[in-house]
This record gives sequence, C-alpha cells and structure tokens, in this order.
Amino acid sequence: MKKTNNDQKLFLIDGSALAYRSHFSFISNPLKNSEGMETSAVFGFTNTLLNLLKKENPSHIAVIFDGPKKTFRHEMYKEYKATREKMPDELKIQLPYIRKIVEEMNIPYLVMDGFEADDIIGTLAKQSAKEGIHAYMVSGDKDFMQLLEDNISMYTMKKGTVDIVGVEGPVKKWGVKPEQVIDFMALMGDSSDNIPGVPGIGPKTALKLIEQFEHLQGIYKNLDQVKPEKLQVKLSENKDHAFLSQELVTIKTDVPVDTSFEELSISPFNKPELESIFDELDFHSLKRFLNPKSDNSKKSEHKNTSTTPSSAKKTSQEEGHALEVQGNYTCIESQQQLDDLIKTLKKQKLFALDTETTGLNPIEAELVGISIAFKEQEAFFIPVHPGHLDFESTLKKLKPILEDPKIKKGGQNIKYDMHILSKYDIHVTGISFDTMLSSYVLASDQRQHGMDHIAQKYLGLEKIPTEALIGKGKKQISMDQVEIDKLAHYACEDADVTLRLYNYFDTQLQNNKKLNTLYQELEIPLLCVLQKMEAHGMLLDTKKLKSLSNKLSKRLIQLTEDIHQKAGESFNINSPKQMGPILFEKVKVQEGSGIKKLKKTKTGYATDHATLEKFSDHPLVALILEYRNLSKLMSTYIEALPKLIAQRTGRIHTSFNQTIASTGRLSSSDPNLQNIPIRSEYGKEIREAFIAPKDSCLISADYSQVELRMLAHLADDETLIKTFEQNLDVHTQTAATIFNKDPKEVDANLRSRAKAINFGVLYGMGPQRLSKETGVSLNEAKDFIASYFNSFSKIKDYLNAQIEFAKKHGYIETILGRQRPLPDIYSKNPMIKANAERIATNTPIQGSAADLIKKAMLDIDAELSRQKLKSKLVLQVHDELVLETLNEEIEAVKKLTQQCMENALKLKVPLKIDLGQGENWSQAH
Repeated sequence: MKKTNNDQKLFLIDGSALAYRSHFSFISNPLKNSEGMETSAVFGFTNTLLNLLKKENPSHIAVIFDGPKKTFRHEMYKEYKATREKMPDELKIQLPYIRKIVEEMNIPYLVMDGFEADDIIGTLAKQSAKEGIHAYMVSGDKDFMQLLEDNISMYTMKKGTVDIVGVEGPVKKWGVKPEQVIDFMALMGDSSDNIPGVPGIGPKTALKLIEQFEHLQGIYKNLDQVKPEKLQVKLSENKDHAFLSQELVTIKTDVPVDTSFEELSISPFNKPELESIFDELDFHSLKRFLNPKSDNSKKSEHKNTSTTPSSAKKTSQEEGHALEVQGNYTCIESQQQLDDLIKTLKKQKLFALDTETTGLNPIEAELVGISIAFKEQEAFFIPVHPGHLDFESTLKKLKPILEDPKIKKGGQNIKYDMHILSKYDIHVTGISFDTMLSSYVLASDQRQHGMDHIAQKYLGLEKIPTEALIGKGKKQISMDQVEIDKLAHYACEDADVTLRLYNYFDTQLQNNKKLNTLYQELEIPLLCVLQKMEAHGMLLDTKKLKSLSNKLSKRLIQLTEDIHQKAGESFNINSPKQMGPILFEKVKVQEGSGIKKLKKTKTGYATDHATLEKFSDHPLVALILEYRNLSKLMSTYIEALPKLIAQRTGRIHTSFNQTIASTGRLSSSDPNLQNIPIRSEYGKEIREAFIAPKDSCLISADYSQVELRMLAHLADDETLIKTFEQNLDVHTQTAATIFNKDPKEVDANLRSRAKAINFGVLYGMGPQRLSKETGVSLNEAKDFIASYFNSFSKIKDYLNAQIEFAKKHGYIETILGRQRPLPDIYSKNPMIKANAERIATNTPIQGSAADLIKKAMLDIDAELSRQKLKSKLVLQVHDELVLETLNEEIEAVKKLTQQCMENALKLKVPLKIDLGQGENWSQAH
C-alpha cells in the first residue's frame, strides 16, 4: 500500500455479521416488498452503510463476507461452528441484493475461498496500520479485540449509538491486553463457534491464569505452579484442546488479498441502478439518501437551541440504521418571541402540532409545552410549565390559532394532543392529518405506526428516544423535570419529523384516490368523533363491582376447594408446573380422550387454555377452566375498572384505536371493552356496572347480522338477498336450502349447523373445524359445505374472485376502498399462502362492516349536532353503538340513530338494527 495521510480512514465492514444482525433486528415484524419478498436484511444493511458513509466520511472502504466454502479452520477441527444454525432461507435470498447494492455503490465486495471475513479484515487492517492509515473494523465480534492497536479500532453500532473501541477495549472488558486476547479466549473456548477451550474455565479463571503466567505457553511451561490442583488437572487433560483453540481463535493477518489500497478508495454511486433496486424493494426512504434535499434552512430570528449533536444517543427498532434528525429549532422564551411566532402562524395554511406533558394518560396528564412546525427542518417550542412563559396568557394567545378551522393542522396521534388542550378550554379544529393514521391507512398490514418506527422506515431518520430524556424504571422523571434545552430540542424534533412525515404521506395518498378519500372523508373526521367520545367517558357503578367482586371471590374459594378435592391434593392452580403432573400423570385426564401425544413445553406439560379445552369433559378440567375464566374477569375488569376512574372527571375513559386491526375495525384499550363476555352471567353483570347519570339512560343500537348482509351485497347472491329483503331468519332459510327442507321442518339442530356454516364462510372455515364445532363427521361436514356452495353459487364465485383480485393487485379492498396489503398471497409456503387467501376472502366483508359502522358514527354525531341535542355517543363495540341520552331526548335519539345506522351505506339488502334502552349497558343491550 502507498503511504497516505493520517487523517484518512479505512472502514472494513464485516458484511456477514451486519447482514445477520439486520435480518434479526426485524425478526418480530419483518419488512416485505409488494411482491411479498422479505427485505429486512437488505434494508438494514443498506441503511447502515449509507448512514456510516454520511456520518464518518471515510476515505477508503470495503465490505467483506465469509466465503461459501469451508475454511482451513474446518479442516483443522471438523466440529468448528458445527452448532451454528443454518442460514434462514429468508436471509439467503437477500444476499444477492446486498451484493448488488454494494457493487452499485462502487464499494469493493471481498470474498475469498478458504478464509473467513475476519481473516480478510485482519489482513487489511494490519496493512493499513503499517501505512499510517487508521483502520476501523465495523463489527461487534469480540475476536477482533486481538487486533487492536494505535491505528486499528473496532467500530461498533448498538442501539443507535456508536462505540469506538481502541487498545484499552479488552483491558476494560476482561482485564487483558490485545496481545493476550487469543490465549484468554483459547482457555475459555467459544460456544457460538463451537471452540472447545478448557472445560470449566470461565473469564475469572482465565484472567487469573493470564495475569500469573502472561500467555498460554507460560501456563503450560509452569503447569506445576497452577493452583488449585483440580485446575492443574483440567489444564493437563485438555492441553491439546487449549492449543487447538488458540489456533482456531487466531485471526490470520497474512491472507493473500489481491486488492490494492487505491481500489478501496471512495467512488461515486451508480445512482440510476441503485434507484432501480430501491424501487424494486420498496425502499422509498433510502432514495432520500441518494438525492438529499439541500439544507437551505436559514437561521431563525429567535434563539436557536442548536442542531442535534452527533454524540446524542438515539435508538429505534432498527438499531443504528438511520440518520440523525437535523433541524433549526427554537425555544420561545419571551412574550415578544411568542407574539412574532403567532403573527407568522396566522399566515400559514398548515402546521404540525405536538404537546409535551407530564404523563401518557391524556385525561390526567398536565401540559408542559407545545411544539409547532410549518416548514421542514424548522420548529418552535413554547414551554408553559413553571419558570417559563406564563401559562394562562400564553394559551389565551394560542387559542384563536388552534381553534381556527381555516388553518389546517395535525400531528402524530393528534387525538392525544386534542385531549390535552381541551382540558384548558382549547378545542382544536381544522384537523386535516394524523401521521399515525396515514401510516396505517397506507399499510394496514404493518403492526407499528409509532413515530420512531415510521420516521426510520419512510424518512430514514432516527429520533431522540424518550428514555434519553426521562430515563426509565424507578429513576424515571417527568417531562417538566427535563432541562429546557433538551426538552425544547426533543419537542421541536417531534413537530419537525411529524411535518416531514405528513409531506411524505400526503404525496402517497394523493397518488391513491380511493385511500385518500377514505382517509379524508372517513378516518380523519372519525378521529374527532372518537376524541369527543373518549373525553366524555362513561359512569361506573363501583358499588355494583364491589358486590360482584365479593360474589366471585366466594365462588373462586369454592372452586379452589373443589379442584383440590378432585385432584386429591392441594397445589397452586396458577402454576402450570404444578398442575401438569397432577392432570396428566396422577389423574390422567387424557385417558379415553383419543389424544395419544401430550403437548409439552420446556418446563413441563402444556396447560394453556387451548390444551385444556380438549379435555373439558373431564370434571377436574372443567373446574379449572371455570376458575381461570373467573380469575381473568376479576383481574381484567372487576378489580381493574374502578382503578381506571379518572379523578378529574369521576368517569372511565377508554381509548378507541383506529390503527390496530388490519380489517379497519376499531379496538379499545385501558380498558378493553370489546372482550367482556356477552352471553355469560358475569359478563352481563359487568355491563350492569356501566350506568347512565341521573335524568338519563343508555341507548344501545346493534346491527343485526351485518356481516352476512354485507356478504349478500358484495356477492350479489339472489337467495341471500331475498332472505334479508323478506326479513326471514337467515339461518333457518340456509338450513332449509342446503338440507332441502321446508323452513317449518328445520329444527334447532339443523339451524345450528346452518349458522355455523354461514359464519364459517365469512372466516374461511374448512370441513375439519365445521366437524368439530357441529359434532358431525368429517364427511358430513364436507357434504354440508359442498351443498352450501352449490345452493349459494354466487358466494363461492365471489370468494374465488377476491383471491384472484389479491393475486393480481397484491392487496384486497373494502366497500369504501380501504386496502389491506397481502404480500403473503405470493408466498411459496402453502400454509402462509392459504392463510393469505383466507384473509383475502374475509377482510372485504369484515372491513366493509367496519366502514359501515364508522360511517354511521359520523352521521349520528353530525345529526346530534345539527339537532342541537345534548346526548352523546359514548361507546362502540363491534357492531354496537351506545349513546348516553337525556330522558327528554330519548325518542329523538332513537329515531336519528336508527335512520343514520340503517342508511349509512346503500346496500342491496336492508340494514336492520336492534334498539334498546336502560339505566345500564346490560339493560340497554
């Protein structure tokens, strides 16, 4: 290599390690492109590489991979790395893309048969150091510590931070010098590489030996001095293993690498090819790396809190794979600055809004400050907690802006910010976007729509984690205790990134007219309705719950006694470890069940609900299942609900979630009111605890068989449509049709079977499950299904058409144009593909039902407002809406509710609702 300047840097990237790390960092929620191919490894690898190039600006670089063939170490020791699991197929198919991307970046991609990446990296690092060029080995592999010297460092990325390890690294980590690392590791061995070492020697013993004898040769030269004698024997018996391990862990530094230093120099990217690859893989955020916007942000007239320091610690799901957020951020510290900002805001057409508060519960949390952004890479923070701007006068000045419907505004989960501000009599209007909701509407198949995740995914940006400000665990503080400079920067970053996300998502939505209409006309307006419902909350009868708690406690005590008596001994019913042997060894509940092989876990027999259900006919198991169900009701609702009553309002405030279910259905949390058992005695009693205030009642309106009606409409099936038009019992009519009987001849048993088939069609039920649920033989179940589709042929055609649509377009859609991506429809795995096909048939039905009730909620809210009624929508559960209604408004509310729900969408079948009223939810339902 030619002599170069000391300020030049060579980065040697352990490509194999980075590819594995990138793949597994997404393992719980893998990335896939529109064709269904998993892309996690390629994305993480590429993002890390781009980030490193931008941040470190290396003069030279190379990516090094392990070769496909076995190395000299395998010849030396056949068991070397024998315990390593085979590379996952999902990762293997991504390696060609990684190689192609590296090559189109004009970065050398080095692989040599017979050598590992470590050896090539070691060789290049040593050569570079001799020439006075600082080499950075980009890897977290501890083996590289043996190579550390003044001009060789390890460059490790973890949790969004960079750790540069120099010659002091092994001293700090283990207490040994770099030149002693090989012998230290030889003594301990390495289970990950299946290197034997000396059995029984761990870090403490190895360090003690190295400190006493300096190296491996010194230990064996003075073996008689090793104490205790037991250790001496171990070393003696495993001498061959020790020296073999020494050779195995030694990284070679004399590999005949046929690459000149000049070839490792940084060169321009082949941008057109990279953009083409990124388009194929749906890496939209990475294209921004290739064509970054010029930083034209001007200095603010206000005080600048400075841009993000490169040393700031940040994290995200994809650790270390994104760029830090850069922005020109201002903390408003005087009334003059605030007045200037308000003058500017009045001229804006749109801005992003975010609040910083003392907690996560919007009903109880207090406001700490407000951040606003109307231009990318620029934001302002308005602190209002004690010691800063006057609280009341500041909010009074902001109120007209925030309540001006002509100035559009939004945020990330803006519903939370609306809650916070409404407590101070600021009712935000002009809501036009929510980036969390945008992310969901565009990719409802994805699980995560939090800001940190979507900023990383779509913008390639890595935000400051909340924990960096407030910590975690017992030492966690609240936002009002954070230093103002840090808080201001964090808050401004939130607003800025939200605005950037809005601009990105708005472009995507504008390119999809159906989704944009759904978003603007259904989801965004609904967000405002849900905020009002959550803020109003519901009253809870705590005395009723206390009485129910006493009742269930007595039953649980009795169940405990009965279970112990039938088991013949006392045991902890909540302990699967204790329960398993009693059920399956002592009592032997499996005998006669037809189940030959019992499911086992690492800790013993499986005793989960699904397993015990198989033995529910056994009296002991039946008691245990009842005990579990009642215990769950106690902990989840009866004991938990009173604790969720807000001190400020005296009511319980559930949260309605728009971005959880892929079908578009709403869910609720804190508390989850959708899982209260409807038909059980105790479930009804829990509902009785949800009450109306004095001079009011609760009105419940529940769609009748809405999914079957939606199926009739979508499939355009004449028989099913006629059944609903004539207001006949759909299950009786189905039974009469498929069993060729007069409706009067259909008994309860046949109706039950028809009902199972009707609903089974909605969820892709096969003959095995139908057989299990109805008690008929497998052949009978097959005949029932065949007869059903023969009688309702258009339904079969419709379901097949949905699968074909999904295969053609890669997604499925609902009646209002909601789209659910289905990349798994292209999977080569039969089980994954079959599941995707089931989703393709049931999502349009379930999702359309979700669209329907959301539209009904909008119409009811609008009509309540138009008629100037004081009654409120307070709850939505599945196909049911609950309204808290003043007694003098009962008839008007019933009438408008029925009209709105039955006319929310025009279908080929009539929509029907069941209306009820009562002092509590149970009576009303």
